[in-house]
Amino acid sequence: MSSISWVSVILNLLILLSSSSQTTLSIDPSLSNQGLADIPSKFLNLAKSPELFDYMVKIRRTLHENPELGFEEFETSKLIRNELDKMGIQYKYPIATTGVVGYIGTGNPPFVALRADMDALAMQEAVEWEHKSKNSGKMHACGHDAHVAMLLGAAKMLQEHRSDLKGTVILVFQPAEEGGGGAKKMLDAGILENVNAIFGLHLATRYSVGDVGVRSGLLMAGSGFFEAQIKGKGGHAAIPQHTIDPILAASNIIVSLQQLVSREADPLDSQVVTVAKFQGGHAFNVIPDSVIIGGTFRAFSTEGLVQLKHRIEEVVTLQAAVQRCNATVSFLEDEKPFYPVTINDKNLHKHFLKVAGHMLGDENIKPAEAVMGTEDFSFFANAIPGYYYYLGMVKETEGQLVAGHSPYYKVNEDALPYGAALHASLASTYLLEYHSPLPIHDEL
Repeated sequence: MSSISWVSVILNLLILLSSSSQTTLSIDPSLSNQGLADIPSKFLNLAKSPELFDYMVKIRRTLHENPELGFEEFETSKLIRNELDKMGIQYKYPIATTGVVGYIGTGNPPFVALRADMDALAMQEAVEWEHKSKNSGKMHACGHDAHVAMLLGAAKMLQEHRSDLKGTVILVFQPAEEGGGGAKKMLDAGILENVNAIFGLHLATRYSVGDVGVRSGLLMAGSGFFEAQIKGKGGHAAIPQHTIDPILAASNIIVSLQQLVSREADPLDSQVVTVAKFQGGHAFNVIPDSVIIGGTFRAFSTEGLVQLKHRIEEVVTLQAAVQRCNATVSFLEDEKPFYPVTINDKNLHKHFLKVAGHMLGDENIKPAEAVMGTEDFSFFANAIPGYYYYLGMVKETEGQLVAGHSPYYKVNEDALPYGAALHASLASTYLLEYHSPLPIHDEL
């Protein structure tokens, strides 16, 4: 049987098994379990085919050689659009400067979205290989090149089966995940209007190839940025008594901010404040007039973030005053919006477990812990039901991989078929299970 028709056969059988009286059709789990169970494995077989695997590897390596930072992904976006054109997939561009949103299926509801981030990091690649970054000081050190390749691979499969889709799959190629809040800008542009659900994934070095890491509910913390300017009175280092030293004040502020860090018995009550920026002075023998410090704060609840924001401002201003300095605090919300807590929808978790179980086996679905890391996928999942999971890429015979945001980061390309197949399976089965009821008449 042609692989193109297997979803149609399932649907036709379901219709024939339905009552002949006028009624509405929603897929009855008792009738469809076996048919829907076959879809994930069939997509995985397609994704593992030499043609599609080689396609994803080529895309991924091309992107890896040409990394671009957030909101600068013009060539990345051009490559994506060229590939969608070849597939005959309609899309909208530009969204949020460089973002692309594609559409596969009927063009009608229900709508389900699949997201891939596409920006690189500002670091010099230290891995020596044939496809090393050609852009100095820029590197795909978090796997976003692979994320794009997997979503394009899924797009190929879904487009081949577009006549079988009971709704519309939306492809979200998002810019500026690495601190730029690209998801929020795409959300503000209205890309998720009338969308029922969205799925996203991230390559992970904590799980083996063929495994996934999942968690229902709380997955990642929310976070915000802050920057403070501490003003004193500069002067010569030989006469510090005639100055008001902002460096001393800033140092005391940092110590006090570290005391805000809370490691509770329940990890989900924990809070973190990190000062990662300190700018002050240009000479060894001159006390500067002012100092700038900055960093992030993180918590597992909106209430925790609000509390930390208030305490950071309080600590900075009061500690500066103790040292006779003045201080102002900015939370940079116009430039760097607060990231919400990432929460996985419980119903989508059940859907994921079913699909991944059929594809990978229940034994390869691993529990994930909630972490203090943040993801701007949270903007999407805060607006509509969302689900984010980790895709394993460790191959035991090749040793442990370095985690993301390292100049030595590598991607195991053997993971690409699993990501593409999960994308395609999650979206297509979601539409099959949750599509709008259609009338069935006696004459049919």
